Amino acid sequence: MTRFSLALGLALSGFAGPALAHHPMGGSTPETLMHGLLSGLGHPVIGIDHFAFVVAVGIAAVLAGVRFAAPLSFVGGTVAGCLLLASGVALPFAELAIGASVLALGAALALGRMPTKGVLLALFALAGLFHGGAYGEAIVGAETTPLLAYLAGFAAVQTAIAAAAGWLAVDIGGRAAQTLRPRLAGAAVAGIGLTVLVETVEAMVFV
Repeated sequence: MTRFSLALGLALSGFAGPALAHHPMGGSTPETLMHGLLSGLGHPVIGIDHFAFVVAVGIAAVLAGVRFAAPLSFVGGTVAGCLLLASGVALPFAELAIGASVLALGAALALGRMPTKGVLLALFALAGLFHGGAYGEAIVGAETTPLLAYLAGFAAVQTAIAAAAGWLAVDIGGRAAQTLRPRLAGAAVAGIGLTVLVETVEAMVFV
């Protein structure tokens, strides 16, 4: 249990970065299939807010009995949000919604209180729209080929992260570990969400 907490903390801190700075290609719009793919693979893991939420999605999915449906709901939402921004539609207060979603899901895990399956899937899809809007900043103006490669890359890596998180937190170890690890992970995610949310609010107030 202690090792899991340490590993999670190191993993999350290793991907720490400003919420708006998710640009593996140095801020350049992808111009080729490979650039689009690499950018898509990198985006979900270089922003600690997004990475933490994807980890929490995977854990919550297993606990709620929607191991495959929940991550797909969230990933589908991120694809839709990304395409919305790429087409010129920006959701309001996106960074605020992202920080709040990370805090809320982390707190739910820490408290051991999951909503019903239908509500969880709907919330994940909605959260995905806002997270996807942040992802979409990197591909505004991209041609069709790098755009599709980007979407494929970041959809695949998010799904893989969620699956691995659920397996590590819930599926291995004894019953005590399987009960405590999700709550420890939730507490870590909630802390990240609170930090991001406070920073976002400060930026809005003191801009």
